[in-house]
Amino acid sequence: MSLPSALQAGIARLAEGVSRRPLAERSGRISEGYRARRTSASVDTADDVLAYALSRMPGTFAANEDALERLALRAPDFAPTSLLDLGCGPGTAAWAALEAFPTIERATLVDSNAHFLGVARDLAAEHPVLATADFVSGNLAAPLPGRFDLVTISYALTELADPAAAIARIWESCSGVLLLVEPGTPRDHERLMAVRARLIEQGAAIAAPCPHHAPCPVTAPDWCHFTVRLSRTRDHMRMKGGTLGYEDEKFSYLAAARPEVLLDPPQPRILARPAETKFDLTLKLCEPDGTLAHRKVATGHILTGQPGN
Repeated sequence: MSLPSALQAGIARLAEGVSRRPLAERSGRISEGYRARRTSASVDTADDVLAYALSRMPGTFAANEDALERLALRAPDFAPTSLLDLGCGPGTAAWAALEAFPTIERATLVDSNAHFLGVARDLAAEHPVLATADFVSGNLAAPLPGRFDLVTISYALTELADPAAAIARIWESCSGVLLLVEPGTPRDHERLMAVRARLIEQGAAIAAPCPHHAPCPVTAPDWCHFTVRLSRTRDHMRMKGGTLGYEDEKFSYLAAARPEVLLDPPQPRILARPAETKFDLTLKLCEPDGTLAHRKVATGHILTGQPGN
């Protein structure tokens, strides 16, 4: 996976003539800040946002794109026309949503960080829908500007003192699907499960990744997460100090749908890489009845379902 060409062009335009060494140093400080849970407070200049765009935007875009594709598989008739991207950063989730759902005609992007919002607006000039989007200064606790078919919140829940309560309020502004994408860590999975329970109480249908509405059967030290592989550009490698031409982004996600959104029947979901012998594969599955199961499949049979790791 890679960024859309128009988005790549926009980032390249912003980075033109800017020395990469200082940006790489900024990228390192931002990463340290996120690991320390300082989140967007680590981004306090336009150059910080540019460093973020070069180093983190490809991975967060790939995670959002993968989650949106999985949502589309479960809800093939879902065709949103309006989008709200909360905690939008430089607009990553909004760009991914417009790639996944070209039916979107109207977008609103909200962030409390003026530097993120400024770069999001600048990059939006490269996209026909985002070029006419509304850009709103506000955090996830602020009043929301109307109702939207698709609401995205990407890598932002850690900024909330009580994510479940905040999402319960945000859910009221969603008329279709609410998509949450977070880092693929045990802590973020636990946070998503608390949000999941609250949304189910409010009548939401879990569209993905769970094939059921029972309590999550995955217990520590395991946790539910996904991995998407993305190609690295030269700038991406410089920012990360990497030598490989690819990166594996781990993420967790949750898609909650209103009853009006038609969902295909749930299928068992593969939770881990299959254990393989010469004769068969053993699959660890999350079943539609809310249980975990191990199923053997003879080698050569066609496998179905979406792998979780």
